[in-house]
Amino acid sequence: MNWVLLFLAGLFEVLFAFCLGKAKDSFGNLVYYWYLGFFVSLCFSMGLLIHVTKSLPIGTSYAVWTGIGAVGTVIVGIIFFKEPIEFWRIFFLATLVVSIIGLKFLSH
Repeated sequence: MNWVLLFLAGLFEVLFAFCLGKAKDSFGNLVYYWYLGFFVSLCFSMGLLIHVTKSLPIGTSYAVWTGIGAVGTVIVGIIFFKEPIEFWRIFFLATLVVSIIGLKFLSH
C-alpha cells in the first residue's frame, strides 16, 4: 500500500509542477487559482511522502518520488507545454524509469 501512496505522491508532484507552469502563463485573477492548485497539490505530495517514509527507506522513497515527478513533468511538458520530443530526452527518461523500478525491487 505504501508504494501506491508513494506513486500517488509522485503524481501530486507532477500536478504541482503543471500548476506552476500554468500560473506563469496566466494573468489576472486566474493566476491565483493556479497558485492555489500548486499549494494544495504540494501539501498532498509532501504529506504522502512523509507518511510513506515511516515504513519505506527515506533514500528510496525520495528517489522514487522525485523520479516519478521528473518523468511525469517531462511528459506533461511535452503534452501541454509543447516541449520538444528528442531521442536523448526519451532515452534518459527511460533510464530513469528503469532506475525507479530497480529501486522498488531492491527495497525491503
